[in-house]
Amino acid sequence: HCFTCSKDLHTMTRLATGLSDAGYAALRFDFTGLGESGGDFARSSVSANVVDLTRASASLIQKGYGPCGLIGHSLGGAAAILAAQRLKTVRSLVTLAAPSTTTHVKHLFSEQLPELSRSGRATVTIAGRQFELEQGFVDDLETHDPMAAAAELGRPHLVVHAIDDEIVPFADGQMLFDADPSTKRLHALETGGHLFAPREAAEQVLDAILRWFAETLT
Repeated sequence: HCFTCSKDLHTMTRLATGLSDAGYAALRFDFTGLGESGGDFARSSVSANVVDLTRASASLIQKGYGPCGLIGHSLGGAAAILAAQRLKTVRSLVTLAAPSTTTHVKHLFSEQLPELSRSGRATVTIAGRQFELEQGFVDDLETHDPMAAAAELGRPHLVVHAIDDEIVPFADGQMLFDADPSTKRLHALETGGHLFAPREAAEQVLDAILRWFAETLT
């Protein structure tokens, strides 16, 4: 799921239900400090998200499921690219509205960056909700390169992005697609925004994922 979203974002629930109906074992989970997961969100980071993804994937393998398809949305998509490098059990990757850089999210709390730098912690408001962040989150953003990770992925990669996305521009999806030399596909939606909120958009995304997994999860 995206930066401050949860597993219960309507698009994620629709996708998980659709995958389950198609015969896949679908796991949704909350990153540390969000939704039903414990931990302090203020101390979260992309690195921590990658660890969460790695553990979630490992738990599926331990239960006898595999090979795995990994789906990540927005900043969660960038984390999924980074995590896939570590996970040989991930046979296929899907990124939804993912940014080409992890530092992209800084624009969401740009006014609080001076306070974060000065005091190490600040309250930020994102999509009308307040969150505590620490400077460590900002510092960690600088240590990751989703473009380089995509270039070294070596696994099938479906890039899904809406042309009318006003949060992460479509150009980011195009750059991730161009960076990846492996088997890949770019699925562009005319409308759907960043969250693929309209039911029709979510259904288009699900259909694209099902077709992609049918081709690549073998």
